[in-house]
Amino acid sequence: RGSHIYSSVRMDTPPFRQFRLGEGSVIESFCCINNAVGDVTIGNHSRTGLHCTVIGPVGIGHHVHLAQGVVVTALNHVYDDPDQLIDSQGVTTRKVTIDDDVWIGAHAVILPGVTVGRHAVVAAGAVVTAPVPPFTVVAGVPARVIKHIQPNHTQQS
Repeated sequence: RGSHIYSSVRMDTPPFRQFRLGEGSVIESFCCINNAVGDVTIGNHSRTGLHCTVIGPVGIGHHVHLAQGVVVTALNHVYDDPDQLIDSQGVTTRKVTIDDDVWIGAHAVILPGVTVGRHAVVAAGAVVTAPVPPFTVVAGVPARVIKHIQPNHTQQS
């Protein structure tokens, strides 16, 4: 209810996997949402900005904002056997979880198996390869904590 998926969005969402978009959420133009290898769920009042790519399995919470060009992927290619072509070795998936109240800056990349904690901020251009603790700001390649945000426990969630 009250959600919008722009017409130019590429929805690679076969019916044998779950895709869920919460109330009041938006997927902006030129995004690609792919649940072919794992479910994709996006919570309420979340925004997926221009040119984002989300490849499941991915769980995105409520009040999450992905700026333009963000990549969130739970998919990786297997390449361990140098005697085989990479595309013949298959893929692996490790679920990505983005908790509530998260801001991910432009062109950041969130890689397989990562959890981004509540009220965290991922700086523009960061490549996140490890869990992001709640109430932190991470930046860099690979992303590292650069700031802690002190929660005000009197604010509403």
